[in-house]
Amino acid sequence: MLSRSQAEKHLKTALAALDKSDDWRSVLDRLPVPIYITAVDGAVTYWNQACVDFAGRQPELGKDRWCVTWQIYTTTGERLPHDKCPMADAVREQQAIRGAVAIALRPDGSRVAFTPYPTPLFDQDGKLTGAVNMLIDVSDEQSEALAEQACRCRRLAMATYDREISEVLDAMAENYEQTAEDLRSTAATA
Repeated sequence: MLSRSQAEKHLKTALAALDKSDDWRSVLDRLPVPIYITAVDGAVTYWNQACVDFAGRQPELGKDRWCVTWQIYTTTGERLPHDKCPMADAVREQQAIRGAVAIALRPDGSRVAFTPYPTPLFDQDGKLTGAVNMLIDVSDEQSEALAEQACRCRRLAMATYDREISEVLDAMAENYEQTAEDLRSTAATA
């Protein structure tokens, strides 16, 4: 797994290539991390092979918008529409988004937790032209965090005298445990 500093180094390489190189595609193609580009309207216009491997699917030029993943979920298990993902937010807000974690569902049913690094791109006149995004697999650490959250929910469920609240907390714990297990099993087969 990449450290945050290694991830930032790859992103700097990508941004430098996009800014200064006529042959930016060959630079991005060689990066060992999933990286892709969207137009201002969200149309995915470029992706490297690492994106295909990460997403478990070949994106479709002209069809995929905002992200190369098949489906995205929050860490609490809620479906996140592509037009609400961090990449879409970065373009709308015209600023880099950092610190988000999401879970990608692949077409084969496997899941991978990731931290995106969506970064808007501007031309020489300061006009927004699109955005570049790098996806870093954080499945191991996210699996641990979800397992800890499940334990907290179970402790709260046992500590409350309200049956309805206890049942809700137990259901939440089961959801966290299942997602953590899904991430562990995907990481074990990768």
